[in-house]
Amino acid sequence: MVRPVRADVRTATLQQFSVMQRAPSTALGMTVKLSLAFFLATTVFAQSDSQFTEANQEYAQGNFKEAIAGYETLIRAGQWNANLFYDLGNAYFRTADFGRAILNYERALALDRRHPEAMANLQIARDEGRALELQPGRFERYLQFATANEYSTVAAVAFWLAIFALAAMIFARRRSTVLLVVSVCCLVLCAFAAWAAYTLEQSNEGRALAIVTGKDVQARLATADTANSVLALPPGSEIKILSTRGDWMYAALPNDLRGWIPAKDAEPVRL
Repeated sequence: MVRPVRADVRTATLQQFSVMQRAPSTALGMTVKLSLAFFLATTVFAQSDSQFTEANQEYAQGNFKEAIAGYETLIRAGQWNANLFYDLGNAYFRTADFGRAILNYERALALDRRHPEAMANLQIARDEGRALELQPGRFERYLQFATANEYSTVAAVAFWLAIFALAAMIFARRRSTVLLVVSVCCLVLCAFAAWAAYTLEQSNEGRALAIVTGKDVQARLATADTANSVLALPPGSEIKILSTRGDWMYAALPNDLRGWIPAKDAEPVRL
């Protein structure tokens, strides 16, 4: 009877020793993995900064095509920020490609609506290219003091404040008129902010906004190059994509018109 007990004790001891050996090994492995991830992230950021600096140097030297190639490499790698799109817009502007200059100024403003240089250069590019603009909708002009993302944030905060106020009112010993008023006001604010965010997303300046980048683009009544023209669209003109069919897109146009244009001749602002 003694031997089995000793065997069990020894087995348990060996198992404990094995766990003690694996624990440092696991911790070490996690440390190595975290260190490797940090190193890779640092390397990627360093390479991005280097490429951005090199593209800026090309721009400063007047090599605008090389600068464009450098900026677009960073964009394809997902290194998006308002200043990068702004610089790319400037490079396209220097090559007199007003369509893509306006497109990238718009993308800069989509990330930072209050980017002053992008706003100023956007208007200059529109004037130079004689680009056409979509008119804001009925409610859109009154909601433009904030972005759709900002309205969404307000809606979320107001919703949770209303929930907390209602919970406090339910568990309070006495009914509080103040908590009831606060919860109702927060719910009203939540509904308004959600409606404003949805309205802006569906508006002419929302997710469906696109910029004409082709030259001599004609919006047509049907999906054929021989169809009657609805409107001539200079590069940089705004359109709102409504649907697509093959190599064509159906869009809302400036001057309250609608028509078909080749998909290759326009690019959406939102990536």
